[in-house]
Amino acid sequence: MLLAGVALPFLGELVALVVTSVVIAYLCYQIRLVPIVGFLLAGVLIGPGVLGLVRNETLIQNTAEIGVILLLFTIGIEFKLDQLRRIWRELLLGGGLQVGLTTLIVLGLSLALGIDVRAALFTGFLVALSSTAIVLSVLSDRQETDMVVGRLAVAMLIFQDLAIVAMVLLVPVLGGGHGSALETLRALGEALLVVGGVLVLARRIVPWLLERIAHTRRHELFLLTVVAICFGTAWVTSLFGVSLALGAFLAGLVVSESTYSEYALSEILPLKALFNAVFFVSVGLLLDVSFVLARPLLVVGIVLGVLLVKVLATAAATRLLGYPIRVALALGLTLAQIGEFSFVLAQAGRDVGLTPAGMGEAGTQGLLAATVLLMAATPFLMALGRRLNAQLLRRESAAPEAPSEKASLEDHVIVVGYGPAGQRLVRVLRETGIPFIVIELNPHTIRAARAEGIPILYGDASRRHILEHAAIERAKVCVVAINDEAATRRIVELARFLNPTLQIIVRTRFLRDVEPLQRAGADIVVPEELETSVRIFTQVLQAYFVPEDEIQRQVAAIRSGDYRIFRGSIQEAHLMVLQGLDEEGLHTRAVVVREGAPVAGKTLAELNLRQRYGLTVLAVRRGNRTIGSPAGDFRIEPGDRLVLIGLADQFARCADLFRPPRPPVDEA
Repeated sequence: MLLAGVALPFLGELVALVVTSVVIAYLCYQIRLVPIVGFLLAGVLIGPGVLGLVRNETLIQNTAEIGVILLLFTIGIEFKLDQLRRIWRELLLGGGLQVGLTTLIVLGLSLALGIDVRAALFTGFLVALSSTAIVLSVLSDRQETDMVVGRLAVAMLIFQDLAIVAMVLLVPVLGGGHGSALETLRALGEALLVVGGVLVLARRIVPWLLERIAHTRRHELFLLTVVAICFGTAWVTSLFGVSLALGAFLAGLVVSESTYSEYALSEILPLKALFNAVFFVSVGLLLDVSFVLARPLLVVGIVLGVLLVKVLATAAATRLLGYPIRVALALGLTLAQIGEFSFVLAQAGRDVGLTPAGMGEAGTQGLLAATVLLMAATPFLMALGRRLNAQLLRRESAAPEAPSEKASLEDHVIVVGYGPAGQRLVRVLRETGIPFIVIELNPHTIRAARAEGIPILYGDASRRHILEHAAIERAKVCVVAINDEAATRRIVELARFLNPTLQIIVRTRFLRDVEPLQRAGADIVVPEELETSVRIFTQVLQAYFVPEDEIQRQVAAIRSGDYRIFRGSIQEAHLMVLQGLDEEGLHTRAVVVREGAPVAGKTLAELNLRQRYGLTVLAVRRGNRTIGSPAGDFRIEPGDRLVLIGLADQFARCADLFRPPRPPVDEA
């Protein structure tokens, strides 16, 4: 039992930190501002220089360190070694040029100002690093990781994260400490061996371990294992001179090679959200506001100097790779900030007497102030780069960038559950050419499906990240065919919120579940066990506009033949479905207008769907009536079913119009 008089150390400061993060995140959501900017400003507000709610330096440093570890771990999970191999040229050549040019420019300018060569080179190292956490967070939120600028940013950021190993090892030499060139080379060799050893685990031990844990079907055990891999790998690598942050990134790469990487990411995301906020708040806490007020010209000068150097060096490196100037400038603005690894390097420099530009505490505070300001400006700089890229692209009259790999999945069916009903449906979809992806939690089923070449994703479909990975925003149909009633309802609620234009078909065992599932957002609930396969099959074909008489004829044949079409040859079904795979069948959706959706109560003229979103209203179903080609003064009411035609991306853009205001409780 805890004694009444015993209090947790730092509890008040932790409460201030977390509560402020919640308030700031909410305000950022209301004004559509990237939360990272708010977290940085919140840290400045509650720090020693303003309100003084958080003063303990140990707390600040420790929370920041944990935040970096979890951030870089999740970033590592999102990458694959195969992806790194595909961008090796941009990673090695582009990243090397970017870091090298930035360091050389800062070195030259510093020497011209009379700064000692060792301090000048150390400053070049600090400026060369950009913020992996912020850049990838913004790219991920905007789904631009696979675009040209996104891929180049990822490659250069990874090179920077690897370069920090060499930089940390070189700092003692620059500081005139005990490290000699030979000792540095030996330490670098050991670090590279450690990195290589960690990557070997990615192919050997960790996938095997995660599979054993996944077989237990225990979420809490899987989460604990993932956290243990994260912090354990970071700790082991730190023993050999590799930074904790880079060790965490390598741990993420290890997990990314497992079949269960997406599931691991979905489980760790709630922790990431917490420490993401804590990290950026802690960065803001480090800022000495009194220093900024006392020396504003120095801070502004450092900010403008870093911005100019980073944009020029990154743009030059990008041009040397052969990319157009529009991409080079956009990438330069994307990587124009100073990164979180610079804090690691700055601490290593302080230990051996090195400070930015050799200016002592003034240099440290000046660089810190510039770092906070540039981090806060990053979302706006990236938006500026995006607009600049688009304007120059229009001037070139060139074709738009190729879509990402994820973007190729559209107007597809998401099948949740790969049991008997899901397998029969997938067989029909696969043979008839309708695009689909399966979400499943059974490891044995996953392995068997992958062996057959089925596109299947391991994860919990009630988690937002898993559904987003299945491109739910561009999906046309979602079929939920699992036996867990509570999970089914959560999936339906979340799927309906993420894609209000989605058609959701649910399998359930009992009639009593029909009404609750329909209230949760299901369009069609199939309760009868015997008819599940036939009804789901029928509804999917109707979604693709296969003629009704043809569907009924085939359903009768299925029933009379003891469901033989689902068990054996499906050639006839293949021919039937192909009739509905034209442009109209693929791109037409029937969307229900739900109570509270912004579209309710407005006329078609007010919505102007064709001009704003490229969507055309073909008909409206109201009760038992069908209104074909409704006029502009037609007013939409809750319960109407609109038949719309358009592309998947156009439906995704208009989602807010059909989304009721209340989000599902669990969006993790």
